Amino acid sequence: MNLNTPFLRERLDLYEKLMRLDKPIGILLLFWPTFWALWLSADGRPDWIVVWIFALGTVLMRSAGCVINDYADRDFDLHVARTKARPLTSGKVSVREALFLFAALVVASFLLVLPLLTPLLLGLAALAVFLAASYPFTKRFFAIPQAYLGIAFGFGIPMAYAAQTGGVPAEAWWLLLANVFWAVAYDTEYAMVDRPDDLKIGIKTSAITFGRYDVAAVMACYAVTLGLIAWIGYGRQMGWPFYAGLVISAGIAGYHYTLIREREGPPCFKAFLHNNWIGAAIFAGIALDFLLPPGLR
Repeated sequence: MNLNTPFLRERLDLYEKLMRLDKPIGILLLFWPTFWALWLSADGRPDWIVVWIFALGTVLMRSAGCVINDYADRDFDLHVARTKARPLTSGKVSVREALFLFAALVVASFLLVLPLLTPLLLGLAALAVFLAASYPFTKRFFAIPQAYLGIAFGFGIPMAYAAQTGGVPAEAWWLLLANVFWAVAYDTEYAMVDRPDDLKIGIKTSAITFGRYDVAAVMACYAVTLGLIAWIGYGRQMGWPFYAGLVISAGIAGYHYTLIREREGPPCFKAFLHNNWIGAAIFAGIALDFLLPPGLR
């Protein structure tokens, strides 16, 4: 095979699309909860080597998750207008290539955390890989696979605490629970876009399970997310910047209601993408709270 430059460029472009590097919203939705945890676990003074390792690990594991998701859904995606042109589904990338890429990304993620490795972190990392690899298959039998996604997407939280404190306190698990409710909220908005196709092919999503209560469920999940994070902040005696971040996030969630209440595809997808700003506002509140001296908080 002549591995000329145009061929390599074409393969790299297809792998980039398979890993969804051209659609960074998924990276951001993993990035923010991980960074909430990095800052909270270190009282606003995280080890910057740990920060960079987790930032790169977020990119690698999200990419691996996208590859295995497309492998698991390659037959279903043929029947969904939005996904039928994906590289694996369309046959532009082979199953063998996809599995090799998934394995390479997982190995790269493991090598990345080697400088931090402890028995606890090793166990959590192995569990994180299992969650990422098994999530796509939950859509066959689990009524709300978005909850499983929230655990998989948020597993950087206990890992961040383990990396910086050597343990995983109750606070980390409460923060992970908050992320589960957030994931159910934003991924239900995403699932509302594909609901007609998903009903035809028979996979399960929260948008289908919630039915006519989908909008109410999304807003309730946002409320629980912010309530849990507020409770964590209250226990830590966080100041006004922290709560200001939550108020801004609540305002953004309220805006999402105006987008999803008619259940139309493009506005629902816009709401999903807009969740980046909820995560960013929460993080900004946490970071600013630790930056300001106690007298100004």
